[in-house]
Amino acid sequence: MSRLLARISSLIARRASPVLVPSSRGPVWVRPLSTSQGLKSLTRYNETTDWQKKLSPEQYVVTREKGTEVPFSGIYLNHNEVGMYHCVCCDSPVFSSEAKYDSGTGWPSFKEAHGTWERDEGHACIIRRPDNSLGSTGTEVLCKICDAHLGHVFEDGPDPTGQRFCINSVALQFKPRENNQEDKNE
Repeated sequence: MSRLLARISSLIARRASPVLVPSSRGPVWVRPLSTSQGLKSLTRYNETTDWQKKLSPEQYVVTREKGTEVPFSGIYLNHNEVGMYHCVCCDSPVFSSEAKYDSGTGWPSFKEAHGTWERDEGHACIIRRPDNSLGSTGTEVLCKICDAHLGHVFEDGPDPTGQRFCINSVALQFKPRENNQEDKNE
């Protein structure tokens, strides 16, 4: 695993120089992986949305220009609250806290997308697309609703899925699970 991380880090370092992006937590270094403008949207999201006005500069680089956070820098890396992680662009639920685990890779990791049933992602709000920006064939994870780049998925995760969704914190917005009426009465 450490060899894989070292290889990915070296490939990222060679392919893209970091960009300093201001954020509410202070300046953050973000490495663009690919800024390919040739790919058309896979979704029907409103193409007139001005993402630069709607998102912070850091969110824009990661979700719209397919950047990635520096490992171990994301706010949701060690986040353990119960709830749902939503796409920061369109607010679609993409990952549940129940599927989150610590992969040791430096990014929030999930076993499966929200809405997945026995590896069927037909009801999930994510789609996969082949991606060669890491120097080898990989699989990019996109929001199915707005085409936002969320991260990547690898086939070295825990049972039962065997998948590891490495997702950028900046591409997510966490919403804690609301207590139901029974919990409020206790």
